[in-house]
Amino acid sequence: MKKSVVIIGLGEIGGVFARGLLRSGYTVVPVNRSDDINQISEETPDPDAVLLTVAENDLHPSLESIPQVWRDRLCLVQNELLPRDWEKHGIKMPTVISVWFEKKPGMDAKPVVASPVYGSKADLLCMALEALKIPVEKLNTAEELLFELVRKNLYILTTNIAGLVAGGNVSELWQHHRTFAIEVAEDVLQLQSWLTGEELDSKGLIAAMLVAFDGDPQHGCTGRSAAARLQRAIQLADEADLDVATLHRIQSEQ
Repeated sequence: MKKSVVIIGLGEIGGVFARGLLRSGYTVVPVNRSDDINQISEETPDPDAVLLTVAENDLHPSLESIPQVWRDRLCLVQNELLPRDWEKHGIKMPTVISVWFEKKPGMDAKPVVASPVYGSKADLLCMALEALKIPVEKLNTAEELLFELVRKNLYILTTNIAGLVAGGNVSELWQHHRTFAIEVAEDVLQLQSWLTGEELDSKGLIAAMLVAFDGDPQHGCTGRSAAARLQRAIQLADEADLDVATLHRIQSEQ
């Protein structure tokens, strides 16, 4: 008999997973911002999975507050996510999905490429998205997951930060501002290498980013968070004493 799945944060992305899980026969237990999460964990101590789908700025406070009884079944559904984010909270290996579909109010989910997922609850997340005909890919190793997390970060940061200068969409960025986009991407990859402590496959990651460009060529480069992402990237790079000259130049021009 299928049991319940807890979803912490029922925004646009959380709502997609809730629909897919309900369609797959699961009971969805929501946790909203004003709810007492500890009380809910006492009422639902043994869910099949716990999805954390909060906004990026709420990630660390939310990870800190996850009840102990839920930690071994946690699934992370966030952007700008790396292993250091969950490891600092003593969470060893959650299930992690890199979401590659866009969901805005009043519109259906729009896939860009398949969303890769890795972890003990990967089959459950695959089932939820497949119920909605959203492409998803189950990964085999933690190394594959790290590549995919960096790929998503590279896509978001490169397009957002380069878009502050170039504007337009990702197709136009690559067609008309390719050298500039590569310079931004190289700075971003420097930062990602420091954050992960790994020597990254820069050529492979840029090629994978371009696959995502082709998946939605009209996707706009900048969003509401672009300036904040640039500032956060520079703060981290300065902390690591990295030479990110292109990022500094963009900041000086804003």
